[in-house]
Amino acid sequence: MSASVGLRRVLEPAGVLPQAAWRLDASPEIAADEVRIAVERLNLDAASFRQLSEKHGGDGAKVRAEVLEIIETRGKMHNPVTGSGGMLIGVVEEVGSESPLGLKPGDRVATLVSLTLTPLRITETDWDGKSEQIPARGTAILFGRSVVGVLPDDLDPSLALAVYDVCGAPALTDRVVREYDAPVTVTVLGGAGKSGSLSLAAARLAGARTLAVVRDSDEEKAVREAGLADAVAIADARDPVAVAQAVGEPATITVVCVDVPGCEHGAILATAAGGTVIFFSMATSFPAAALGAEGLAADVTMLIGNGYVPGHAEFAVDLVRRVPAVRRLFDSRIAGH
Repeated sequence: MSASVGLRRVLEPAGVLPQAAWRLDASPEIAADEVRIAVERLNLDAASFRQLSEKHGGDGAKVRAEVLEIIETRGKMHNPVTGSGGMLIGVVEEVGSESPLGLKPGDRVATLVSLTLTPLRITETDWDGKSEQIPARGTAILFGRSVVGVLPDDLDPSLALAVYDVCGAPALTDRVVREYDAPVTVTVLGGAGKSGSLSLAAARLAGARTLAVVRDSDEEKAVREAGLADAVAIADARDPVAVAQAVGEPATITVVCVDVPGCEHGAILATAAGGTVIFFSMATSFPAAALGAEGLAADVTMLIGNGYVPGHAEFAVDLVRRVPAVRRLFDSRIAGH
C-alpha cells in the first residue's frame, strides 16, 4: 500500500500522502511500481495561474520565476496559496517491473492526477509566464495508484492537455444529470471556460436544459455563437444576488467552473431545493459553501468535483470530437495564449 500511493517520496511532513506533503523527493530513479515521464509540457490549473498572474500584475517573468521556485522547493507544482497545481504531458522513459499502469517506454501520455502530488523536476523551459501551458523539460514520477492516459492521435497535444486538465467536470455533470428521473435544468457558472463549456455540452447531451452564466458580453457572444446553451446570462459569479437574478428560476443542478474565490453563495442561491451544486473550481472555499448553505436554509446536495470519474478522459475527448463548438472554443483559448 505505501509504495503504490507514493509514501516513499514524501520528505516532509512524515506520515502524510504526497498531495498533503510540503515537499516530495523528485529524484528520477524509480521504484519497482513507479513510472518516469520525460516532461514535455505542464498545464497550470486556472485558479493557480490567475492567482500568480494577479499577484505579479501580469509580469510573466515574475510568474515564471515563482512557478520554478515552487517546483524546486517543493519537488512538485503545488501553489501554496490556492492549494492547486495542474497536470502534464510527456513521454514514458522507464517503467518499473511492478507498475500496474500498463505503460511502455515511448508512450506519449497525459497525467490525469494533480501536479500537487506528482514528483517533478524541471531542468529547462522557455516559458514566458503568460499562459497556463508551460513547455518544459524535466522528469515526473507516477505511482501505482496514479491515473494516466495515452494521448489520442487525432488531437494536437496542446488541445489534448487542455481537455484532460478538466475532463472530470463533464463526466461528473453527465452522471449527476442522469441520476434525476425528471427533466432537469443545469446552470453552469463560468460557461465560457474549458470545464464550463464541456459541462454545458455534457448536460445537453444528457437531456438537460442549460443556462450559461458568463462574466461579460464577449463571453456571452462566444457561448451564443457556439450554441452550447439554451440561454446565456451575464453576472459576476461572486455576487450572490446578481447570480440569482440572472438565473431566475433556480436550477436543478448548478456547476461552478469559475476560477476565482467567492462564488459559493451565488451557486447555492441559484439552485432549487433538492438540487445539486457541483464545485469544480479549486478556488472554492468549502467551509464557506457548507456554512453558507446552512445560513440560507438551503436543502441542496453539494459535491466536490474531485477530477476523477471512471472513463472521464475518454468521455471528454469524445465530447470534443462530437461537438465542434466545444473544439472551437478550446482552439480559440489555446491560440489566445
